[in-house]
Amino acid sequence: MNLKKMLILLGILITVGAVLAACGGETTEPVSETEAPETTAPLPEMPFLTEWQGSGHADVASEPFRHWDEEDPAEVPTSCAKCHTSDGYQDFLGVDGSESGKVDAAVPAADAQGVQCVACHNAGTISKTTVTFPSGVTITAGDDVRCMECHQGRESKVSVDAQIERFALTDMDAVVAPIKDDQGNDVRFGFRNVHYYAAAATLYGGMVQGGYQYEGLVYDAKNDHVEGYDSCTGCHNPHTLEVKVEQCAICHDNVSTVEDLKNVRMVSSAKDYDGDGDVTEGMYYEIEGLQAALYAEIQKYAADKAGTGIVYDSAAYPYWFADADGDGAADQGDNGSVGFSTWTARLLKAAYNYQVSLKDPGAFAHGNKYIVQLLHDSIADLGGDVSNMARDDAGHFAGNTEPFRHWDFDNEGNPVYEVEASCAKCHSAAGLPQFIEHGANLPVEAANGFACSTCHNEEAWPERYTVASVTFPSAAVVSFGGKDADGNYVADDSNLCILCHQGRSSTPTVNRALGSKDLDTPDPSIRFSNIHYFAAGATIFGADVQGAYMYEGREYVGQNMHADEGGKMNKCQDCHDVHALEPKVETCQTCHDTTDPTAIRETDVDYDGDGDVTEGIKGEIDTLTEALYAEMQKYAEGAGGAITYDAHAYPYFFNAEGKGYAAWTPRLLKAAFNYQYILKDPGAYTHNPKFVVQFLIDSIQDLGGDVSAYTRP
Repeated sequence: MNLKKMLILLGILITVGAVLAACGGETTEPVSETEAPETTAPLPEMPFLTEWQGSGHADVASEPFRHWDEEDPAEVPTSCAKCHTSDGYQDFLGVDGSESGKVDAAVPAADAQGVQCVACHNAGTISKTTVTFPSGVTITAGDDVRCMECHQGRESKVSVDAQIERFALTDMDAVVAPIKDDQGNDVRFGFRNVHYYAAAATLYGGMVQGGYQYEGLVYDAKNDHVEGYDSCTGCHNPHTLEVKVEQCAICHDNVSTVEDLKNVRMVSSAKDYDGDGDVTEGMYYEIEGLQAALYAEIQKYAADKAGTGIVYDSAAYPYWFADADGDGAADQGDNGSVGFSTWTARLLKAAYNYQVSLKDPGAFAHGNKYIVQLLHDSIADLGGDVSNMARDDAGHFAGNTEPFRHWDFDNEGNPVYEVEASCAKCHSAAGLPQFIEHGANLPVEAANGFACSTCHNEEAWPERYTVASVTFPSAAVVSFGGKDADGNYVADDSNLCILCHQGRSSTPTVNRALGSKDLDTPDPSIRFSNIHYFAAGATIFGADVQGAYMYEGREYVGQNMHADEGGKMNKCQDCHDVHALEPKVETCQTCHDTTDPTAIRETDVDYDGDGDVTEGIKGEIDTLTEALYAEMQKYAEGAGGAITYDAHAYPYFFNAEGKGYAAWTPRLLKAAFNYQYILKDPGAYTHNPKFVVQFLIDSIQDLGGDVSAYTRP
């Protein structure tokens, strides 16, 4: 045992001694019947006793601790004792000498005296760093694992699926009949209750699958919020259990009570999740709106598909009750309210998620986006209309999407949740600050999208990081701030954006890879070079950074200054909302007669030769893009075989058999690079349209295509 653990253990032993003393233990040596001590030694003060006494953990008269008093026998069973008795928790830890990881013996109901100090402060919790959730997923964390052992729920996607599998269901909409167990008894297909206060399951989201996660959909991982406030004890006092509201108020305005937290909505939550048209209400109310929509959809589905109406009562087991007459109240039988029994697998999944969202009253803070996704998907799966609802956030905050979830598992399916160094700068919350400070990256923990601290310097909050210049893959150095009179680069907020939105390849990198290879000879050593996604910065700076492939002997435009009067409308933040990322289309009307950027054109030149000089510049570029793809296919047939493109599947270009294209010639690769480029920057038609038209026409021409009808800027 190391020194730190010895000191912790010593402190615990002292605390336990203090507890015993405070509870009436002897503190003096025995004396004879005729001899009395002159003084009594003062009892040591037990730390945090007062705080604990006012907490839910000390409320020994409440249902969580008195539920079993009238049972026969009056004892807390092994399935409940871990979280409802201190003895049971110690049994689970193995502190009593029993096997750890399970409760071996029931605990007398009279001994259910709250969650006492010794439950969390004992030899077993000193070195405890892991907790296994009902899904079977094990999480490694700090001291909070002692909280998470109980606040994890008792069900998961895994157990819901296991019940569906046990009943061998293939029709998700068929009412499920009972089956026989090994003893010939009827086993009914029933509701699965996640149990109460499953805060840790909400916090860790898709990582532990506490909610029912639908196949083919991706869910947020752990809600990291901000450093220091991403754990149980980071946000709650560990003894009173109260939320540290005064610390919430440091960042959140108008917050002085727990109730005020319901109104909190961060800039990363820009969408209308419940479809009510209000994008200013707190996330609590967005979830509340989705809950109401899901409950209505559950009732509609139950009546239409399951053949029986259904109502919910959060305070009465088994929570879901039959409402055959549709009066909105539970049907009554000889034994009281009649439990709902005509379950289908589809209804069970949705009802389970509805319960998950309700049984953690702090879910709106613990993992609101995860809950939004569960509710949204449940509504959709029941056939509800979600067209006005939102599931995914703006790209920088969409923790449930591939740009942030790609690194969760290795090739064998083992959990990793670590972004490799070459990707960390742009695909994690901590990568960009690390790059700004060190000029390079190490692997970092996978994130649930960007955090505030990704762009805002915590050391000088709320100032953004200052970036004077940015080096592109071509080695070109540029700055949106330009240079001062002394030739020094001037920092600009948009430089932060193009640290990532610059692509990962360029004319020089393509040329280095191809070397002096014959332009029209297929070479198996040639590999496709991918510009990567959203290289908007490379498009804006055009020839200055050589992001697209620029053909030798041709001239290309540089930075697109757009409307440069007064330095406006030529930088990222001029045209995009920096958090929602959406284009500020209303500002287009300052100069243009439309708020539709795709309809804008600034010249009557017919670049694509189709005779239409009224279509937006995007239409001109779309025609040229299609022409380039056709020319690539024509060229490939004569060089190395058919070629097709799939924007959603790596390595993007495929042969006739559906395998990765391998008959590249240098000429075909250059054209394919530019074709990929234009598709991977969907806003290229506004970022630098003349540059785009130039390299598209040059690519067609280099492949041997007829460009006589085109006009090159």
